[in-house]
Amino acid sequence: MVKQKYSGLIVSLSAVLAGLIVGGIIMLVFGYSPLQNYGNLLNGAFGDIYSIGETLRNAAPLMLTGLGFSIASRAGFFNIGGSGQYLVGWFGSIIFALKFSFLPGWLLIIGALIAGSLLGGIWSWIAGFLRAYFGTSEVITTIMLNYIALYFVNFAVKQWFAAKGADASANILKKASLRVSWLTKLTDNSTFNMGFLIALIFIVIMWVYMTKTKSGFEINSVGLNPQASKYAGIDTKKTIMIAMLLSGVLAGLAGCIDGLGNYQNISVSNSLPNIGFDGMAVALLANEHPIGIVFASILFSALQIGGLSISVYSTTPPEIVDIVIASIIFFVGIRYLFERLIAPMLQKKGVKN
Repeated sequence: MVKQKYSGLIVSLSAVLAGLIVGGIIMLVFGYSPLQNYGNLLNGAFGDIYSIGETLRNAAPLMLTGLGFSIASRAGFFNIGGSGQYLVGWFGSIIFALKFSFLPGWLLIIGALIAGSLLGGIWSWIAGFLRAYFGTSEVITTIMLNYIALYFVNFAVKQWFAAKGADASANILKKASLRVSWLTKLTDNSTFNMGFLIALIFIVIMWVYMTKTKSGFEINSVGLNPQASKYAGIDTKKTIMIAMLLSGVLAGLAGCIDGLGNYQNISVSNSLPNIGFDGMAVALLANEHPIGIVFASILFSALQIGGLSISVYSTTPPEIVDIVIASIIFFVGIRYLFERLIAPMLQKKGVKN
């Protein structure tokens, strides 16, 4: 049998390449230059230190939402509520920073991160509790919770935290921000902040948790075979709720670092943030591996940030990047076809267990 780590990597790379090819073909059909546009995209994402800073800043919340989705998936659940959990995490961190602004800076930041993360975790735990004790589909409950989060946050911001006639709260104090002057100067005044470092730290923490701890082993076991796990003495209900709680904590933390590091306030939203769904795509592309999630997040961030440059330097609409991203997700979704095509080639080269 072909080693999973090799086949998974090749399938992911093949999906990315196929997505880029499809995007290039569509550009040609409509009279645009793929080489020029992809060159502009790379330049917009990595062309200078400012662009690199923006790309890495945008990748940090993608890492956390992707990691959160992968934890739930390892337990056998499809947590589609990352957007709502991200939103309540963002809300919780900003409100904490505003209400407890008298605290020292380091304590204010830690408190805001904890408050937002816990709020995201509780939002996801609700779906886990309903699944564990009532067998309710987590897909349905997380979708419902997404919209409850959207409308509640909009109501709270408009009624309680925004000035009369405004649609956003006041900005947090500088001491509550994740932006630090040396990083801002290093990246030529980009919005790059400590959120990227926080995301990397949690990538390592969750990798250790999932591979080296009893609780992590139980989550993996329940995902592989809940009945056998229950027979082996694992409390499956408890494990389900822990997995969903952790998934929400990570998505909530993504909202925290975006709120404290990028937006600096909380505003009324017209729709759910896409980042929860983008995180799902990141996790699927990375085959739910923590290291893969880092690189997949940077790739998606480069497409999003660099894609803004396409319409600046040419007449190509920036929506073409959405087609590329959608194509990559599509090819990841049919990974079985790639595995069927790639496995014989790897076996011929002797890549076996």
